Amino acid sequence: MTTVILVRHGRTTANATGLLAGRTAGVDLDQVGRDQAALTGERLAAVPLVGVVSSPLERCQQTTQLILDRQAGKPNTLIDPALIECDYGQWQGRTLCDLATEDLWPVVQSQPSAVVFPGGESMAGMQARSVAAIRRHDAAFEAEFGPEAVWVVVSHGDIIKSILADAFGMHLDLFQRINVGPASVSIVHYGVDRPSVYATNTTAGDLSWLSNKILGGDAPVGGGAGQKAP
Repeated sequence: MTTVILVRHGRTTANATGLLAGRTAGVDLDQVGRDQAALTGERLAAVPLVGVVSSPLERCQQTTQLILDRQAGKPNTLIDPALIECDYGQWQGRTLCDLATEDLWPVVQSQPSAVVFPGGESMAGMQARSVAAIRRHDAAFEAEFGPEAVWVVVSHGDIIKSILADAFGMHLDLFQRINVGPASVSIVHYGVDRPSVYATNTTAGDLSWLSNKILGGDAPVGGGAGQKAP
């Protein structure tokens, strides 16, 4: 199977003020977020991407464009509503400080599999739809470009954390142990037998090694020699 690079959107005006934006329209990257996304685009410039799939929200599309601006080729670009932010229902638009006083808050922290946001979505449902979308796109890119293809998803923190939890084989109740910062890069290779996680939450470093083939098959005992730079 192929390799997917999971990119969280850059910092937004809502992130900077501690607001849970959710699916609110018109939430844009601030200048810090644009700079973060541009740096991610520079990191990915050495990787010939076959596709970029984005959440429909503006902050993800803005991040996507800053990645595409630095690609030498023209990757397929898609918008997938299945990768949109979690529907936080009545929590949307409130500050995190205010939400921390809610009875549901400690459940979100320790048992997210049991959480259904009032008037919104369950966290288990969020994970199910996002993982299904990743698997669907991964299979499509492999069918079109082959198993060495590398593609990008631009989405949201909780979405990417839930995808990584699935790739790690972790129960959703453990997913708050994963950190995914603005414009960070995480890397998963979906092999025949299982996913392999190559990186999480990186905001710096050379990614040109992704230009080489990532081999599937058995995990090397002892960790192996690592990926070769081009």
